[in-house]
Amino acid sequence: MTCSPFRFGGQSWQALTQGALYWHERNALVVADLHLEKASAYAAGGQMLPPYDSIATLAELETALLRTGARELWCLGDSLHDDAGADRMTDQVRETLAGLTARYRWVWITGNHDPRPSPELGGEVCTEAEIDGVLLRHEARSGETAPELSGHFHPKWRLHVRGRSVSRRCFVMGETKLILPAFGTLTGGLDAGAPPIRSLMGAVAEALVPLPSQLLRFPLPA
Repeated sequence: MTCSPFRFGGQSWQALTQGALYWHERNALVVADLHLEKASAYAAGGQMLPPYDSIATLAELETALLRTGARELWCLGDSLHDDAGADRMTDQVRETLAGLTARYRWVWITGNHDPRPSPELGGEVCTEAEIDGVLLRHEARSGETAPELSGHFHPKWRLHVRGRSVSRRCFVMGETKLILPAFGTLTGGLDAGAPPIRSLMGAVAEALVPLPSQLLRFPLPA
């Protein structure tokens, strides 16, 4: 991890290029919107996508856990693309997930896509949590004044580089809210300055774009 740490909610954090957030004080990793089994859900509806999204997402997640040395993992909802996702998992995905949930303290926070995660997945399940003064939930709550981590919106930042437009996952941070990007392989994204995100953030907000060697920070217009 080479990006500079930053402070939020009285805690120290590090943004990873994959879209995960490392919590220094707890030696924990926080991710949002894995959307496991999205490809199989689309296939069931007749839209064929490569069926490797879940195993690719879990491999990327395991890499982040090993690289940071984290002992806890907090998943901020929509970890499954739908409640039937666990039934569609291949044996490889099930075995990989079972190995991970056995090695780490793994907490599933429920989301709008997965309000009832299967107990067969392992780990703990809760609708939201308050840990060391920081709230963890799936979707940011308007009017919440406590420090809050959430996902749901899949924020992205569009950079204009040498005449080209490049879109990257980003974190969006205000005074009391920090919204994580989607970690899942097949997830899309919403512009960080779009009204559904910007309206939640208060007067001052910025997009945080992690690169391998630095953290880029861009103020969001009011």
